[in-house]
Amino acid sequence: MVNGYDGSRAAELPAATRELIARRDRALGGAYRLFYDQPVSFVMGSGVYLYDADGNAYLDAYNNVPSVGHSHPHVTETVAKQLGTLNTHTRYLAEPLVAYAERLLATHTIGSVTGNAEAQAMFTCTGSEANDLALRIARHYTGATGVIVTANAYHGVTAALAEISPSLGPGVPLGSHVRVVPAPAPGVNFTAAVAWAISDLERHGLRLAAFLADSLFSSDGVLPDPAGFLAPVIETVHAAGGLYIADEVQSGFGRTGTHMWGYQRHGIAPDIVTMGKPMGNGLPIAGLAARPDVIEAFGRQARYFNTFGGNPVCVAAASAVLDVLEAEGLPGNATATGGYLKEAATRLADLSPVLGDVRGAGLYLGIDVITPGTAGEPSGKLAAAIVNGMRERRVLISATGPHGNVLKVRPPLPFAREHADQFLTALQETVEAVH
Repeated sequence: MVNGYDGSRAAELPAATRELIARRDRALGGAYRLFYDQPVSFVMGSGVYLYDADGNAYLDAYNNVPSVGHSHPHVTETVAKQLGTLNTHTRYLAEPLVAYAERLLATHTIGSVTGNAEAQAMFTCTGSEANDLALRIARHYTGATGVIVTANAYHGVTAALAEISPSLGPGVPLGSHVRVVPAPAPGVNFTAAVAWAISDLERHGLRLAAFLADSLFSSDGVLPDPAGFLAPVIETVHAAGGLYIADEVQSGFGRTGTHMWGYQRHGIAPDIVTMGKPMGNGLPIAGLAARPDVIEAFGRQARYFNTFGGNPVCVAAASAVLDVLEAEGLPGNATATGGYLKEAATRLADLSPVLGDVRGAGLYLGIDVITPGTAGEPSGKLAAAIVNGMRERRVLISATGPHGNVLKVRPPLPFAREHADQFLTALQETVEAVH
């Protein structure tokens, strides 16, 4: 695991921390993972900060789930009020669920880049469930099974999604119906790679059901540019009879700043869009939006029911998130602060033998860590040292990419210029110490 605790420095930890880790291992087993060489325990969150039991504040430059800020008062109050009023399921009529679906769909441009096409929503609890449902729908609509993803993609934890998530590693085999294409990096003809994958599926007697992509290609190393490069890809997918599924779990809800959804930066109109993580600011709500004909074909033969998907409490949270995004102008802040952060990080990288390319859109950045004295050779070891050095300076980030060498920076959206300056100071100090 990138940025994973391995226990090799356990002797350096306080006794209470070692004991809690031991209890955690006994209770939760070996499949769970912790972050950092020295794991940190938080007891409170507020805005863009997390606090440990001693009251130390850690700048959160990593967690995109509490997208409008930890413990946001409006979200908290709205959820508490709804929890004290009613919480049922979607088989009863509920005006708030319908109103939220209408409001959410109005932000999308599905089936038409002009936004004039209709769309419909389905709700789940997690992004994994949303992607799993999207795959079911795509296979039903197309009558095909083939799926194309990028080389280090991550799309979820269900059995069907583990088969299309290469980033989970060699211990989790890909399905025979899956083809991977190189990440859209410089020098890669991405559209041609997708076309080749389609032809290879057909050569093995399979047809394309769906091309599935995170619109920021986060686990591939944060590869958002140039905006628009996905337009010929969706044309290629449609020509083969497949559906384009935009995984917006990472890039949605104003994260990229200039657009509400990452796919909109590319000027494309997906057939299905999946959402999760920041949707409820930490409460478990996720879902998908799709062309009505796609959903109608599925609904004719398949009964769909999710007991907790779209429950009134989580819908209240999700609606409150949209309130805050609009009232506080958070997408605009992502553009302004993200631009400032990217420019400053680029200047820092230009002066550092350890830092390489800086990429990003809005408040989602990827910063390459390289081996000094080489022509940009990736260094996962140095990246891990930087991540842990930042943690020691009480700034939280992680790493991503196939080599684990890309610093992943994706703070809550209220992240302001003063927070960016705090981050940059810590990064400069850490890089100098590591080098």
